[in-house]
Amino acid sequence: MNYDFNRSWLSNKFEELRRRILKALQQLSDDQVNWRPDGASHSISTLLRHVDGNIQERIMKGILGRDIHRNRKDEFEPIYMTRPELEKLVQDRFELVIVTVNTIADEQLEQKQRVRNRERTNLDMLHQCAAHYSEHMGQIFYIAKQMLQENYKSTSI
Repeated sequence: MNYDFNRSWLSNKFEELRRRILKALQQLSDDQVNWRPDGASHSISTLLRHVDGNIQERIMKGILGRDIHRNRKDEFEPIYMTRPELEKLVQDRFELVIVTVNTIADEQLEQKQRVRNRERTNLDMLHQCAAHYSEHMGQIFYIAKQMLQENYKSTSI
């Protein structure tokens, strides 16, 4: 297994996620990051709190062995957060993930954690996290575009 390739790919992917989410956030106001299209939908704030909960459970607890108790249901309760609070959350959590990816030992990448009654290697979990966070990044972009319309600036440039 080429762990160096995986580390490089994952580190670049998580850095891209952080950079692009921050670019989207910087275009929005506090009220806009808390806006929901309807009562059944999530705000950007809620989506980012959910990503944070996932990082806590999969990375901090599952890989780093920290004593974390996640209440996933609470992540989806609408809680007003300011844009600077969300920017700090994104910056800090993705930094933690990137540092973990770059410093984790090969043996630790092969270790397993239980996710929904299924054993998965930490390497598999990191790739799954990259895919999961990418899905939520798309939702964040969609909401930002709805809010800003023609004033939205692409984050991929």
